[in-house]
Amino acid sequence: MDKLLKLFEEIGEAISNANGELRTSTIILTLGVAILLNVYIFFVYRFSNKTGFYSKNFNKTVAIMGIVTSAIVLAMQTNVFVSLGMVGALSIVRFRNVVKDPYDLLFLFWSISTGIICGTGLYKVAFLLALVVTIVLLLLELVTMPKAPALLVVNSTDPAVEAALLALVKRYSKYYRVKSRNLHLGGMDIIVEVRVSNEAELVAECGRLAGVTSVSLLAHDGELRA
Repeated sequence: MDKLLKLFEEIGEAISNANGELRTSTIILTLGVAILLNVYIFFVYRFSNKTGFYSKNFNKTVAIMGIVTSAIVLAMQTNVFVSLGMVGALSIVRFRNVVKDPYDLLFLFWSISTGIICGTGLYKVAFLLALVVTIVLLLLELVTMPKAPALLVVNSTDPAVEAALLALVKRYSKYYRVKSRNLHLGGMDIIVEVRVSNEAELVAECGRLAGVTSVSLLAHDGELRA
């Protein structure tokens, strides 16, 4: 019986030693800095995202995720048993939502990193990280990229229209490449990848070719390779 009581006493001492005291001022300061920086991340994402599928719910999730992460890091510092429990709990969590845009992944990682940095008390690092990321985003925004090629879709009742069409395309575009040829009983359909500035003139000229029934010029945001 005495050995059992002694064992319980040793376990209690180990738990008391594992529990660290965390000041209320530290908690308030950490969460305050995390809130400030993650709200900043929220607005940076809102004004830098140029896609037509902006999701406010995703943006709110990014902002709140950093705050929750900072609270988790604070809790893990105070108690070794809580930290082990957190590791076990997070190891069984599975996130099945696919991040469709790598740009969204950047802000997710930025938010989580900010939460971890704030939770460890490195507030200067968190502020410098926000400053550096903002500057890099602005600099990259100033970099001009070559204009993405467009797809010229021509439908014709004349199967021999390709030679005249390519000669016309060559006048308006230094770069062109035939992507598809579709020959059928009613004529021929051709898709040509072009990079041209006078798009309206090219479409009008293609429409005047003999046998052409319709002309479409489609812009796309595909990846460009040097």
